[in-house]
Amino acid sequence: MSHLTGKRVAILATDGFEDSELTEPQKALEEHGAQTEIVSTETGTIRGKNGHEVNASRATSAVSAADYDALVLPGGVVNGDQIRLDQHAVDFTRDFFAQHKPVGAICHGGWILADADVLGGRTVTSYASLRTDLQNAGAEWVDEEVVVDQGLVTSRTPDDLPAFNAKLVEEIAEGKHEGQTA
Repeated sequence: MSHLTGKRVAILATDGFEDSELTEPQKALEEHGAQTEIVSTETGTIRGKNGHEVNASRATSAVSAADYDALVLPGGVVNGDQIRLDQHAVDFTRDFFAQHKPVGAICHGGWILADADVLGGRTVTSYASLRTDLQNAGAEWVDEEVVVDQGLVTSRTPDDLPAFNAKLVEEIAEGKHEGQTA
């Protein structure tokens, strides 16, 4: 299973990420041949809410969506809240949409999409408490395990990871989606 060979995927996270929502998509992508890279507000070690540590090798101020084929936004309340306060991270996220590239967001990762102003007319899901925020950002919110809308893959909670990971791999393998726009 290597239909993602040659694909580079940025995983955007900071301290407080939901551990499994970073590690399981990363593992699934790498098992299918993708190269993943952790991008954060600063380089160095970041820690998940349950203690898992990963190294962020690139800072949001030093990356470009042009360097990657796709983006993953793990959840975690603190993570999502901190990432969306970083203008570089918000711009980085928006650029994936402008370049029609696949983006996956799970749980509180959807907050970043709201701040990036890329949800107008899109159908998404998320952790239930984000429903109003995402609707106010222009999205149609549905309560489903995984939602795919033109290269945008969204899920609700860690329980949805098997479906999220499968659709994420599928959408990244398909490449750019013209309906994926900023």
